[in-house]
Amino acid sequence: MSPFDVARQIHSPLSVQDLTVAYRGAPVLDGIHMTIAPGQMTAIIGPNGAGKSTLLKTCLGLVSARSGLVRFWGDPLPRQRARIAYVPQRASVDWEFPARALDVVMMGLYRDLGLLGRVKAQHLDRAQACLARVGMEDYATRQIGQLSGGQQQRVFLARALAQEADLYLLDEPLAGVDAATEAAIIAVLQGLRDAGKTVVAVHHDLSTVEAYFDRVFLLNRHAMAEGPVATTFTRATLARTYGGTLPGH
Repeated sequence: MSPFDVARQIHSPLSVQDLTVAYRGAPVLDGIHMTIAPGQMTAIIGPNGAGKSTLLKTCLGLVSARSGLVRFWGDPLPRQRARIAYVPQRASVDWEFPARALDVVMMGLYRDLGLLGRVKAQHLDRAQACLARVGMEDYATRQIGQLSGGQQQRVFLARALAQEADLYLLDEPLAGVDAATEAAIIAVLQGLRDAGKTVVAVHHDLSTVEAYFDRVFLLNRHAMAEGPVATTFTRATLARTYGGTLPGH
């Protein structure tokens, strides 16, 4: 690796080199290189089965890689884990778990609470403030399974906010939510970006990429293109990523 590449990796909140992941011997991700720009909102887009969720999970150590290197600010995950927040796909969560919305947000404070989990007024205030940021302050005592899909997604975003991270990784945060929730989530994420945080989201709606994001990473098992929306999110790169047939066309 050249000195330039080393410096770029250290500066990047998330960088991936030659990452390969396989399920039952079949490659799901093949030789992925990716360098996330700091202080930007990046969309990971590609067709169903392209490996988008797998990419995030592998970066977070939830899925094992066959080969390759993942670095956060130039370091392995364990050294920077406290600076990273993750919002999983809503479909992957057990919503029957007996927890209130406030309890879910409090889970984002586990590092502050310590081993004994002693909750103080300051922790409750912080959790309530995070619920307020996503418009869910009136639902703090509601059981999570009783909330609508959009409300559940807002609560999980509030949990991520409670971590006060520098890098936010979100797996399809806008999937299946109503228009009001989508607007609220995007406003919060853009606010994080404007505060200097880095946001990376798996995204499925091509019609909103230009309005919502600064950069794109196009993926279809291989890295197809990466860069600013204005120069990278083009018909040519989309056709190459989606095999010549764009969604909705």
